[in-house]
Amino acid sequence: MGIRSISDYVQFFINLEMGSSVSFFSFVNNEKLTLKHKLKNKEIKKEYVLDGLKILEELTTEINLIGEKSVLEKYSNV
Repeated sequence: MGIRSISDYVQFFINLEMGSSVSFFSFVNNEKLTLKHKLKNKEIKKEYVLDGLKILEELTTEINLIGEKSVLEKYSNV
């Protein structure tokens, strides 16, 4: 898994250029669902998936505290 930080997820979202059609919060929730499904796969290293889920939970908390726009601005310039 190439994404190892909050700023990596923000950059990934920005590079997908979906901002006008998909909210960042929806993107984060969809990523969490995807990783939870990957946990069921017995052939992958679960620690990477669990690390990703931890990062996404931190992102969710931060979005709820300061809002999507603030999180995107905070981490897009890192």
